[in-house]
Amino acid sequence: MTHLTRKELTALTELMEAEALAGKKANMYANTLTDTALAQKLSAVSTEHGKRYATLLKLMGGKA
Repeated sequence: MTHLTRKELTALTELMEAEALAGKKANMYANTLTDTALAQKLSAVSTEHGKRYATLLKLMGGKA
């Protein structure tokens, strides 16, 4: 595995934080909406953010 520079690790960490926050927000909104179709779409958005978070975690050498 290629070793990442400090700058790359910082960038990946910031991306992970953004993905985690976006996923949490999408999930929170999905759980508060009364429109079920929109709630399902936001739930799917939350899932996609979780997948991207897991991918970034793997790039950093963690396990997802």
